[in-house]
Amino acid sequence: MDFNTKQSTRTRRDFFKNSALGVIGTVSVPAFLTGCSGSSETRLKEVVVPEILGTAPDGKPLKAGLVGCGGRGTGAACNFLDAGANLQITALGDVFKDKLDACRETLKGKGQEITDDNCFLGFDAYQKVIDSGVDVVLLCTPPVFRPIHFEYAIEQNKHCFIEKPCAVDPSGARRILVSGKKAAQQGLSVISGTIRRSQKDCIETFRRVAGGAIGDIVSAHVSRMGGALWYIQRRPEWSDMEYMLRNWVNFCWTSGDLIVEQFIHEIDQMSWFMGDKHPVRAEATGGRQRRVTGDMYDHFSVEYLYENGLRTHCTSRQMAGCDNQNIIMVYGTKGYTNCNNAIYHPDGSIAWQYPYPKPEDTDQSMTVPDPYVQELIRLITAIRTNQPINDVEQQVQSTLMAIMGRESAYTGKFVTWDEVMASTMKLGPDSFQFGPVPDIKEVIPVAGKSY
Repeated sequence: MDFNTKQSTRTRRDFFKNSALGVIGTVSVPAFLTGCSGSSETRLKEVVVPEILGTAPDGKPLKAGLVGCGGRGTGAACNFLDAGANLQITALGDVFKDKLDACRETLKGKGQEITDDNCFLGFDAYQKVIDSGVDVVLLCTPPVFRPIHFEYAIEQNKHCFIEKPCAVDPSGARRILVSGKKAAQQGLSVISGTIRRSQKDCIETFRRVAGGAIGDIVSAHVSRMGGALWYIQRRPEWSDMEYMLRNWVNFCWTSGDLIVEQFIHEIDQMSWFMGDKHPVRAEATGGRQRRVTGDMYDHFSVEYLYENGLRTHCTSRQMAGCDNQNIIMVYGTKGYTNCNNAIYHPDGSIAWQYPYPKPEDTDQSMTVPDPYVQELIRLITAIRTNQPINDVEQQVQSTLMAIMGRESAYTGKFVTWDEVMASTMKLGPDSFQFGPVPDIKEVIPVAGKSY
């Protein structure tokens, strides 16, 4: 079976079909993708972290186009406008008119009048937005489209914000990596939606941990237990494609499953604090108890094994009526951290805590700005100061780590880094149009039976 167009049954053979490191071709793979490096000496060196600014520096007007006008896309457009002066949203693109119209109305409330000529509908709307004369593109569609859209944006020499995750499969992640390298060569700035790396309290905590505050990293535990995600029941008048796209967070080919689409935030933050070293293997379980539409799981548990024998445990759940928690704990030889705002001694006492100012304090320098706005401030600052930033490699690594966990849980098999890097798996149909999607069914993967 060719998994390029089929998802109804998943096999280990499909995932590793034509799997060989040679399929990467002539792309030069960054060092972080090929080895596990880092030592206590490295971590004790001076650590460079992003500067947190209250606003982006002023400059000539920058025009941005939004591709994907749903809730997150509309939010990203508003964040862009809040990031500084002389910023405009001038073009919108989506496949659904109701989404575009709602976004357009929201932006009107922020002083942005997008003309009819710059509102585009259809699967080619992204090209029209990018070609409309914008300087920056905000890519916020379901992630299955991200590699195609990003590739075209870089070909057209546009700076980009790419919402997480960057892909739903290894083939897409590699395309993102190639486009990211081209962006760097062209002097373009790219920033992704892994917001914790733009959040002041997390950055200050990271700086201390990377400087050796907890010693050598020995393990990590990550848990995101949340309520059930939204879903949409199918309407009789909808085609397969319309149903799947309107209900995109519940299909693996459109979202990557919860571990890729949502849990990537926690996986990325853990990886960041551990020095962005990739694991060598994922050993996962998962399943579905209460999700009512789509073909995805509603819980995962993954252990990542690293080259030096270190193990981390990551677990996530989306179910209503259960206890919730969101923790990221990284442990070292001298203590541990919650990766957000505190460092602890081995006995649990606080070694350092982020000094949040009180409203009445005269010194507000440690206030934590909205990280959703801050990541756009960083992008605009890079453009206006001509000091490009590009975090594509980090985004690709975190996406691939999440995909490793998903595929291990789906198949019941351990999945290695080399295997996921070489896999030619491509989810979703070969082309996009409204109508039947016969090769993708609402069939849930069963570990141990799909190989």
